[in-house]
Amino acid sequence: MMMKKSDFYYDLPEELIAQTPLEPRNTSRLMKIDRETGEIEHSHFYNLCDYLKKGDTLILNDSRVLPARLYGVKEHTGAHIEFLLLEQKGDKKWEILVRPGKKAKPGTRFVFGDGRLTAEILETVEGGNRIAQFYCEGNFFTALEDIGQMPLPPYIKEKLKDKERYQTVYSHELGSAAAPTAGLHFTEEQLEDLKNRGINLGYVTLHVGLGTFRPVKEDNILEHKMHSEHFHMPKETADLINRTKAEGGRVICVGTTSCRTLESVATQCGEICECEGYTDIFIYPGYEFKAMDGLITNFHLPESTLIMLVSAFLGYDKTMNAYKTAVMEKYRFFSFGDSMIIV
Repeated sequence: MMMKKSDFYYDLPEELIAQTPLEPRNTSRLMKIDRETGEIEHSHFYNLCDYLKKGDTLILNDSRVLPARLYGVKEHTGAHIEFLLLEQKGDKKWEILVRPGKKAKPGTRFVFGDGRLTAEILETVEGGNRIAQFYCEGNFFTALEDIGQMPLPPYIKEKLKDKERYQTVYSHELGSAAAPTAGLHFTEEQLEDLKNRGINLGYVTLHVGLGTFRPVKEDNILEHKMHSEHFHMPKETADLINRTKAEGGRVICVGTTSCRTLESVATQCGEICECEGYTDIFIYPGYEFKAMDGLITNFHLPESTLIMLVSAFLGYDKTMNAYKTAVMEKYRFFSFGDSMIIV
């Protein structure tokens, strides 16, 4: 049967879109859903261990968000410009999104952070993005950390007071255009506590692209073209996953990005092994899961590829019921919102 984009629509009052993160991180609410029955329990993220067993493994995405939004001026004229770094194309060479675009013709130069960074537009590429060559004294990423802003999703209107709140506490592989938000709920103490209880932690890297916010335009979801993202499955994590499975434990992905990494590796290699590459895997109802036994995830946008992934794992009716319940119970939605665990 053809699944339509509109099948994944739900009505969300705007006031339920979380604008600021909660403190401490793990005080957010947690909806526990039984994958078999669809039965729902309401709890808080600090009680996560209630739903995990000794020998289970959590897979976390350790990608770190680039402060990829730069505000600067055009050389000579001082006209204001905004750059958004999308993908690295070489040494200090990036594909970028520019606003306003008409000011960024090839050969134009721009200045950021009082000269800490300068950039020259090299060419315009498909879709209107630009390729820019940056110049700076010292380390480019250090300069970026100092003067760049977090590329918060468009539905967050509040200014972020602390840049680190849009990073997970375990992030260290710089390269994402958006946070793997399911992991934002963990505190250092909670991760330590889980390890002490015999829960294993394994890390993968998937650099989240801005395509994650790209709406599905086609009504027939099969016609949607997924964006490609870079991932890395380290050997020690692959070994941990295989050991967990062999010993009867469950492999629970923290976030759709960890899920897409595992399922990409299992699909491309036929098993879980050390692997690095690009994935444009699109998971929607009817997909047969090869590696994941449980999922921790936030509440996603209506008609997004992310709610389609959740529906593939939990089942369509159970997913839409969970979302309806979350709206009724006034859960907080999207990046800084509440969480669900499906096991």
